[in-house]
Amino acid sequence: MRLILLGPPGAGKGTQAQRLVKILGIPQLSTGDMLRAAVAAGTPIGLQAKAVMDSGALVSDDIVVGIINDRIDEADAKRGFVLDGFPRTVAQAQALDAMLAAKGLRLDAAIELTVDAPKLVDRIIRRAQEASAAGQPVRKDDDPEVFKSRLAAYQRDTAAVTPFYRERGILREVDGMAPIDDVACEIDSVLSAVAAA
Repeated sequence: MRLILLGPPGAGKGTQAQRLVKILGIPQLSTGDMLRAAVAAGTPIGLQAKAVMDSGALVSDDIVVGIINDRIDEADAKRGFVLDGFPRTVAQAQALDAMLAAKGLRLDAAIELTVDAPKLVDRIIRRAQEASAAGQPVRKDDDPEVFKSRLAAYQRDTAAVTPFYRERGILREVDGMAPIDDVACEIDSVLSAVAAA
């Protein structure tokens, strides 16, 4: 099962991706983790990425897609993967489609965790307050102003990926504001329908 989880920061993608890894036995592919691993391993694409990152620039779509290309050839990804945090733009989505097509593969589903933006901000503020009250460190991303700017960047750049997958008939929407277990059940229903199709 080859899946993408879409949705703004704080929607619960990471939580659901970790659950899918356990139940499907496929890896979660986080572009940040893959970039760091490729750089550490000194792969050709990792060396390219390191040179770009050392210069302070953003890694190009070509490099990121190259890293994903290498990663999905590894044994643990043969049965599928969950992409989280990529694609962030329509250009990245097109590049991903082209790369998969060249391997004779395609995505099974793009699952969007839909949210109510003002309620999502409230959720993040509450999460920060709960962590602080419990004496735990507050995630940098949970600062309300940082979060609002990340949400604005998502709405500006990444929200356009949703119509791209809708047009291809593989977008499935799940209410990301529901309790975690309800979101999980809804995702499981989507996966059952995709598997049966």
